[in-house]
Amino acid sequence: MTELKLAVDIGGLTLKNPIMPASGAFGPEMDKIIDFNQLGALVPKSITIEARPGNATPRVCETTAGMINSIGIQSKGIEYYMEHYVPYYAQFDTPLIASLSAGSVDEFAELADILAADSRIDALELNISCPNLKGNGLAFGMDADLTYKLVQKVRAVTDKPIISKLTPNVTSIQEIAKAAEAGGSNSLNVANTLLAMAIDVETRKPKIGNVMGGLSGPAVKPIIVRLIYQVAQAVNIPIIGCGGVATAEDAIEMMLAGASAVQVGTASFIQPTAMIDILRDVKAYMERHHIPDIQELIGQVHIQKEIKEVELNEMGLSY
Repeated sequence: MTELKLAVDIGGLTLKNPIMPASGAFGPEMDKIIDFNQLGALVPKSITIEARPGNATPRVCETTAGMINSIGIQSKGIEYYMEHYVPYYAQFDTPLIASLSAGSVDEFAELADILAADSRIDALELNISCPNLKGNGLAFGMDADLTYKLVQKVRAVTDKPIISKLTPNVTSIQEIAKAAEAGGSNSLNVANTLLAMAIDVETRKPKIGNVMGGLSGPAVKPIIVRLIYQVAQAVNIPIIGCGGVATAEDAIEMMLAGASAVQVGTASFIQPTAMIDILRDVKAYMERHHIPDIQELIGQVHIQKEIKEVELNEMGLSY
């Protein structure tokens, strides 16, 4: 077979391959274990304008086939990020995607303006799953109108690719996805963690200091695959799958459902070389199935036409 083509486009940004870290599960210390130049993109932890201490401990607990975390967007602030993190990540031959978190629409735009002005940052990932401090604490991404306004406001300050990171904790993720697309998002991250809770039956206390947190890991993957498939039918922009990717088969499953790329999070806590292992095994899969170009996998799940017509009609879309 000729050389495998692994490049993917995520809305104006071309990646050498579709494997990248999930924000919050990746940091500089990992360069002692894996070669960052082999990854499709680098996505550090979400940054905020002001320094933040994060949530009360304990912040992480293990669950069956997963993990609950409630870190609370711990951050050293934008000045430290620009002075230390951006120069560090810029040394690698891999696009840098900055993840943003903010408490208001205006703050998102302010932060995006600062980050977008730096040529070393290739794209912005908007963590619209974080709480809106002016909206009773509900996540921006739980409201279609607010999602549209937020993305539109950020779009006005930059022409760099915008990735909207959606929350799965909604009734209809398709409506939020369409709102983000209409606002000017170039691609979508599907999705952030699922709100969850665990209790220690011996102490009868929550296992997480913040009581509830986000569930990630293999347990959530079937839900994320379903969300990717649904969103792919509703929008015309690329999707990045995120949630439960631990193997090449997981990554390929999300791509078949409609994702152009995937992010790896919890798996890296279990096996720090997970992203490199997944990339290696994706290549092996392509060779085994005689697939020269990874584009041939995106959205290629086989669905009976009659079933698909029913699904799309229920979403108000045409086949």
